[in-house]
Amino acid sequence: MTAFQQNLAKLEAAGAQVLGVSMDSPYANKAWADSLGITFPLLSDWGGDVTRAYGVYNDAEKAPRRTTFLIDETGKVISMQQGKEAVDPTAVIEACTIGGN
Repeated sequence: MTAFQQNLAKLEAAGAQVLGVSMDSPYANKAWADSLGITFPLLSDWGGDVTRAYGVYNDAEKAPRRTTFLIDETGKVISMQQGKEAVDPTAVIEACTIGGN
């Protein structure tokens, strides 16, 4: 999240709206975002419905996989990174720029 916060101006300049999603409660998300200085919305997927719908819930670990999605204006997923790649916003910035956003 901090890497996305540090690159927020670049992402917004490329036409992106940054949102974080966590399975933690809204209260835990707010406290965590505040402690890190996150200014973009951090949404709660309490119960994991969205996490499961996007296929990123890891049953073995009983937790979601760290994943970054780039979703276009129509709701189509056009890019996805997981694991270490999901922490670095470079691919998302490049995809937004190349896509003409």
